[in-house]
Amino acid sequence: EFRRVLFRSAGRQPGGAAMKALLHGIAEGNGRTLRNLLGLLIFIGGGYLLGRHALLLAELNLPAPIVLALKGGLLCAFGTALGAMPVLVVKTMPARLSDALLGFGAGVMLSATAFSLIMPALSAAGDLGYSKFGAGFLVSFGLAVGVMGLFILGRLMPDVHPGCEGAPLSGGIPPRILLFVTAIVLHNIPEGMAVGVSAGAGLDEANGLALGIALQDVPEGLVVALVLAGVGMSRFKAMLVGAASGLVEPLFAVLCAWLVGLSALLLPWGLAAAGGAMLFVVTHEIIPESHRQGHAAEATLGLVFGFCLMMVLDTALG
Repeated sequence: EFRRVLFRSAGRQPGGAAMKALLHGIAEGNGRTLRNLLGLLIFIGGGYLLGRHALLLAELNLPAPIVLALKGGLLCAFGTALGAMPVLVVKTMPARLSDALLGFGAGVMLSATAFSLIMPALSAAGDLGYSKFGAGFLVSFGLAVGVMGLFILGRLMPDVHPGCEGAPLSGGIPPRILLFVTAIVLHNIPEGMAVGVSAGAGLDEANGLALGIALQDVPEGLVVALVLAGVGMSRFKAMLVGAASGLVEPLFAVLCAWLVGLSALLLPWGLAAAGGAMLFVVTHEIIPESHRQGHAAEATLGLVFGFCLMMVLDTALG
């Protein structure tokens, strides 16, 4: 942006006029950079104070499992916000890197589904007196419930007809972009569910799960912000929207922690449903999107790395 302003201002003007335009371009570019940095500092400071105050109130008034779920959900939301911040200085992301990051997120979610949700769900079902076959069938049915829930949510989203994909709405944002952002928000829901159920149940894997999901939320925040900036939204507003897309995670984390706390009978169902929702997101959205631009090898390597990293985190922090 600085170079664009500088060369546009200087152009081909002769002599002193070119120098004045050059100095004006420098001042304009520096002023915009300083405003962006100031806005970023205010955003970070305000978010920290708000989160700190919310945690203090929660610790005074809420049970420990729900507080743990809130902390995990806020950590995930922070990961999304952290990822959105570079949009202030980054204009585009190489397609290979984008696909590798999508694969990384898919690997993290697959590993979390296996080691932090399905295996604890089988164990919880066994603790309730189910046989191994009974526990397997219960968890399988719970997985199906989670998949169908996300499938129905996806079907409820309005379709965008090919002829109107480029037509902007009143706010100047094309409908397909709004649907993209909505899809990101929707697939943050099972992540919040997973954090909340594991925290509400007091599982050892809760901290590792929250940290792993927060890591894979970083590129998601950046992708959302870059897409919005690419269709004309100001970079600061794009950063705010990208950060806000992760706010559903603490909300659903607290909600699911509360539901699991109502009865131990809900624990295996909650873990399995969260796992099914995450499986649906990975197989129906993330993996196909990571292969769409022809960089399947990079996406696969990212998936393997994300899977292994989440497995290590789950083992070490569990």
